[in-house]
Amino acid sequence: MSAIKINDVSNSKDDSGEDKDWVAAKAAYDNLKSTKKPRPPKPQHAVTIAVSSRTLFNMVKERKIYEDEGLERYVAHQQQHEEEPLMPGVAFPFVKALMTVNARLRELYPDSEELFDIVLMTNNHAQVGVRLINSINHYDLTIERFCMTGGESPIGYLKAYMTNLYLSKDSEKVQEAIEEGIAAATMFTANKENPLSDTQLRVAFDGDAVLFSDESEIIVKKHGLDTFFEHEKEFENKPLAQGPLKCFLEALGRLQRKFYVKNERINCPVRTYLVTARSAASSGARVLKTLRSWGLEIDEALFLAGAPKGPLLEKIRPHIFFDDQMFHIEGAQELGTIAAHVPYGIGQKYHKGKLIEQNHKRK
Repeated sequence: MSAIKINDVSNSKDDSGEDKDWVAAKAAYDNLKSTKKPRPPKPQHAVTIAVSSRTLFNMVKERKIYEDEGLERYVAHQQQHEEEPLMPGVAFPFVKALMTVNARLRELYPDSEELFDIVLMTNNHAQVGVRLINSINHYDLTIERFCMTGGESPIGYLKAYMTNLYLSKDSEKVQEAIEEGIAAATMFTANKENPLSDTQLRVAFDGDAVLFSDESEIIVKKHGLDTFFEHEKEFENKPLAQGPLKCFLEALGRLQRKFYVKNERINCPVRTYLVTARSAASSGARVLKTLRSWGLEIDEALFLAGAPKGPLLEKIRPHIFFDDQMFHIEGAQELGTIAAHVPYGIGQKYHKGKLIEQNHKRK
């Protein structure tokens, strides 16, 4: 009898131990975080950002192989090194910031598909795709949609992918996209590296020929500042026509409002800036009234009255700054700002206020 009791006690202890082990195992399992990447949102609901492989990753070395040794050697090199992740490129911090915003949106709206959707848009051949995929997985980037066109221009696919913004290192492709009515810009690497926010996406825009049309810029170039000031005063209450990146600001505003309705305005992970050479007193009102007429907000409006933009941008430290004039891009680069050139409007015919065509004729 006593032996039976001993066995019973022993079994009950074993059962109790097994129960504890099971509870502990279940708790550990329940606390495990899923290693699966979030599914990309449906394109019709998303804000789609298309980036080229040369903006997402630093492919200077690979590009040189392609230019010096040809396509076959380039593809062979990529295949030989496909287990080596490519280094981050100029658009990498911007993409990471987009992912940060998505993470916050998913916390507040678990079932919503109003998110950023990042698409890799490249004319690389499919044979190079493995290295690109491995690099994306290495950095844990949420990029599920690819378009690899095998040497053909990817611009024709931008509308099919419902692209809200296209970023590339190829100015000709960017120009094609702009002509197709798609917001686009050529990205330039900063001359020095400034630390950027890892909790807030910061986007800075020039005004004329970026958010707005170049109608006022034309008056400046053709008739001078005095006529421009008179014109802006006369038409202060007439909204400016939209520029190539108005739709992107609109998309950012749509996502910002999702935070505002949750009482997260102060902690919103998206912040927008208008950085314009306009003077506030003489030509600023029309800009602000135009934004108001569009139902759009800008978090900070900075009117520089012709002063250099670089020092101010260095303080803002945006993940990307859009401008239509290369001398502003160059000034931003020098002080560590990642800048993107928007090839739109009359400003493309000028550099530092001088007509480029005239400069060529003199040479």
